[in-house]
Amino acid sequence: MIDEGRALFLQIAESVEDSIVDGSLPEEGKAPSTNELAAFYRINPATAAKGVNMLVDKGVLYKRRGIGMFVATGAREQLLGERRTAFADRFVEPLLVEARKLGLGPDDLSRLVRERAAASDIETASDHTETGGTAQ
Repeated sequence: MIDEGRALFLQIAESVEDSIVDGSLPEEGKAPSTNELAAFYRINPATAAKGVNMLVDKGVLYKRRGIGMFVATGAREQLLGERRTAFADRFVEPLLVEARKLGLGPDDLSRLVRERAAASDIETASDHTETGGTAQ
């Protein structure tokens, strides 16, 4: 999980966020302690604390004195909103710029996305079949 090119505390915060977004760390659920994170990732507890405190500052986690850190109500929706905005900035905006250069309009883009999604669904279904899984 450790990416040498990025600050460790950011990676810790992102890992906790991922757990909240995917539901494995539910709202009002107990979050891992800084010592647990430090031991798991084999890093300094101060570095883990910096990542956790970043999430506290964002309102994603909160502390119950003497008990530990917990996921705030509404944290998942907050994180999804942030990620949707980042997705649009990182992927959709450049897509629209390139589409304009190519003379593609919204209907063209929609058709391309639907076609690619359908092709991807077919590939995913065949991957599951080949590995003995079931397609959804």
